[in-house]
Amino acid sequence: MNLSKKKFINFKEDQITKKSLFLNRRKFILGFTGSILASNLSNLYANNQKTNYNKIIKRKLTSYENITKYNNFFEFGTTKQIWKQAQKLNIQNWLIKISENNMPDRNIYLEDIIKKIDLEERVYKFRCVEAWSMIVPWQGFELSKLINILKPRLDTKYVEFQTFYRPKEANNQKQNWYPWPYKEIITIEEAMHPLAFIATGVYGEPLPKQNGAPIRLVLPWKYGFKSIKSIVKIKFSNTRTKSFWETIAPKEYGFWANVNPKVPHRRWSQEYEKDIESGNKYPTQLFNGYGEWVASLYGDLNNKSIFF
Repeated sequence: MNLSKKKFINFKEDQITKKSLFLNRRKFILGFTGSILASNLSNLYANNQKTNYNKIIKRKLTSYENITKYNNFFEFGTTKQIWKQAQKLNIQNWLIKISENNMPDRNIYLEDIIKKIDLEERVYKFRCVEAWSMIVPWQGFELSKLINILKPRLDTKYVEFQTFYRPKEANNQKQNWYPWPYKEIITIEEAMHPLAFIATGVYGEPLPKQNGAPIRLVLPWKYGFKSIKSIVKIKFSNTRTKSFWETIAPKEYGFWANVNPKVPHRRWSQEYEKDIESGNKYPTQLFNGYGEWVASLYGDLNNKSIFF
């Protein structure tokens, strides 16, 4: 592969989702964002979804403004308003390294991935461990589709994701006592689940840098820190390593990180969550409301270790 001849993938809006759905949503964004319930969007996106995951959502979509201006991205800082700092990130010619045990590494451009997979729309509830939530209309594809293209070994048990390490662009990475780069690990069963999603866009637009451009993971039944941003490496393995936060604070951030109102974080109760759009508080749902589809992955639900 001649890597030097690749060009930056510049998504057209109608590449993010089908043209007719994009135009309908554009009208929706401009005129009705504040008044339409997300639960009514299932018909709008029905052609792109095999399963109606939207039925659990009873709130309004979070506005584009709030989705893109209220963010955690630890590489750039600790405030929620890090969108300006994140603009330093260079996302041209985005290359992802694919690694496996006892196999040579492979490199694949995001552009080449997009050519092989049809993009779709998913409206998911996003739940942060800090006890706030958003309703986000993502665009992208099921993670399982990417894994099927990459064809890992049959004995793979875990999938590890890493983000970039660029201290010149991401100022917080200059704090070298942290175990950069940021990484997260999930089981292959979780990775192959239809809810596990790779996002390349939001609200019909390419992902903003502060939201994890140009490619991020979205796991709606887990706390948000598991949904790693700006992925540059995917590793398939039969052994588990520790994630970024698990390494720093294992008593606060566990491997599974499945949403559970009965298992508090040491700093935040998980019984309720604040909706960023309305400011209202809602009772937290087990698995963030997605238990109907994912509970079978975990067996003994009385075992607190599967939640933290």
